Amino acid sequence: MSGRKRAVRGFTLLELMIVMFILVILASVALPQYRKIMLHARETVLRDDLFQMRKAIDQFTADKGALPQSPDDLAGKYLREIPVDPITNERDWNWITGEDPYATEGGTGIVDVHSSSTEEASDGTRYNEW
Repeated sequence: MSGRKRAVRGFTLLELMIVMFILVILASVALPQYRKIMLHARETVLRDDLFQMRKAIDQFTADKGALPQSPDDLAGKYLREIPVDPITNERDWNWITGEDPYATEGGTGIVDVHSSSTEEASDGTRYNEW
């Protein structure tokens, strides 16, 4: 029995290094794709949020016969709540005011909304221009 060698179980250092090298290659390929997908998702949410808020402005105007005076006018009946800007992660929208064509005394109100982010989108435009 002393002439027999026991089978050694486990991995060699070379095998572990090869596995680590393969994992690093896979991670370096997957990470940029993951970031691209996450950016696309945030941009899609931004587009939808802007669409919904603009639609709420239009509905408020049609119902009340006047433009909303503040974002709080939209929260509740027209929007459940003012959404968080997915680019800045805050409720810091740029509310664009203008003349109210429905007001008898030439008042103003919210006519549009944009993101407050000045970053560049994946299509080359800036988020605050959407």
